[in-house]
Amino acid sequence: MKKLIFILLFCINLLGDSRIITLSPSINEIVFALGLGDKIVANTLYCNYPEESKSIKKIGGYASISLEKLIASKPSVVIAQNYDQKLLKDLERLEINTLIFKTDTLASIKKTIKVLGDYFKKEDRAEELISNIDNGLASLGEIIKDKKVLFVISPRKSLTNQIYVTGNNLYFEDIILASENRNAFFSTSLVQPIVNTEKIIDMNPDIIVLLAPLIEGQFKAQDALKEAWKELPTNASKTGNIYMVAKHYAGIPSHRVVNFIDDYKEILNNVRNKQLQQ
Repeated sequence: MKKLIFILLFCINLLGDSRIITLSPSINEIVFALGLGDKIVANTLYCNYPEESKSIKKIGGYASISLEKLIASKPSVVIAQNYDQKLLKDLERLEINTLIFKTDTLASIKKTIKVLGDYFKKEDRAEELISNIDNGLASLGEIIKDKKVLFVISPRKSLTNQIYVTGNNLYFEDIILASENRNAFFSTSLVQPIVNTEKIIDMNPDIIVLLAPLIEGQFKAQDALKEAWKELPTNASKTGNIYMVAKHYAGIPSHRVVNFIDDYKEILNNVRNKQLQQ
């Protein structure tokens, strides 16, 4: 019994002394969702959710982390993603306790939540967050099937030759497959897909979803953006199945992916209802 009490007190003290630095918006959001926002002593310029994140000390951007500011924040642990290899090597050289994650697929997002939950003794909350994602995915089935879905990243009103779409190696693909539909874009390449209007016409998607977090709340801009895409000769245009998700979480691979799943579910239900009315 005494041994158990000692272990519990050790874990409480360890958590109480935590000084966390989060180096990406998704990691920052997950740490907050686990109930550890008050332990974050520094994050990055793009960590702006939840609201409290904005007032936390900023130590740089995606590829401009100040090592000096990071060290001065005296972290007990730095939590990062795997894209800034130089920084990660510097942290290793300085023997700074660092946890490194990928959050590109749903499996990796859930793994990140679980590992952080285990690390900070927040297993129950982590399990709840993962369960929310799984339940959201399960709710997508049997709404509408076998449609070609295209997600467009940060679309612009002027359709240029550089249109960013989601490829086959991201969590968007997992969501599309869970809904029993398929990605209109296909490639075995892991490089970020960039297409032009001719390629989109050739793909002929049945549903187009524009991911536009930068114009959240700007409804006139959203309508103007959708109008430009309605002019393309695609099945999506002909059936009026061009939609927009203008929410900040649309491009953040955190536990809030469940919010995006809910938005996508609403889109699928809208498509189904249109079919039933025909």
